[in-house]
Amino acid sequence: MYRPTIFREDDVNKLVDFMQANSFATLVSVADGQPCASHIPLVASVEGDVVKLTGHLAKQNPQWQAFDQAESLAIFTGPHAYISPQLYEKRENVPTWNYIAVHAYGRPQSLTLNEAPERMAAMIDDMVNAYEATYQQQWDSLSERYRSQMMNGIIGFEMPVTRLEGKFKLSQNRSQADQKNVADSLQQNSDPTIQAVGLEMQQNLQAHESPDQ
Repeated sequence: MYRPTIFREDDVNKLVDFMQANSFATLVSVADGQPCASHIPLVASVEGDVVKLTGHLAKQNPQWQAFDQAESLAIFTGPHAYISPQLYEKRENVPTWNYIAVHAYGRPQSLTLNEAPERMAAMIDDMVNAYEATYQQQWDSLSERYRSQMMNGIIGFEMPVTRLEGKFKLSQNRSQADQKNVADSLQQNSDPTIQAVGLEMQQNLQAHESPDQ
């Protein structure tokens, strides 16, 4: 990902928090020299000093067969918004777009019910706990036959992250006056997604204010 220094974010805790809050990701792999992608929920966690992603694909989805051929890339995106040059102090400016994105790279390790039943069960539990913890009781009460049938229809995976890249493009290359004006304007928009970008900008400004301000 192209990351000019001013937009670069390398704080692992901040990036993991973002992935957890925006967990519906695009998983990209390369099979026989051709890119393939799936849009799936992923659970991000930290074990020791290793960031790990877990999830699953339908067994009929051929992407999992590419896991051992090369690195995969999980793309997490958040709120984004068009930025009008009319919001800047100087007239000679052009439009742009503000957004947040995190890229996580690694080699997914496939899991199947037959070969790794405990790890498959842990993957399911992690996803249930992440998205609807109250469903756990219902899942546990289902028949063993039904649960096995469902789990045999998927390929689970664990992906230790070997490289993590964050880009928080929030007008940091503009003057403080321009940043405040853009943040205020976005927060007044009726679209919640655009409002969210304005809030991120406001929080970023506050985090970088000098103590004497």
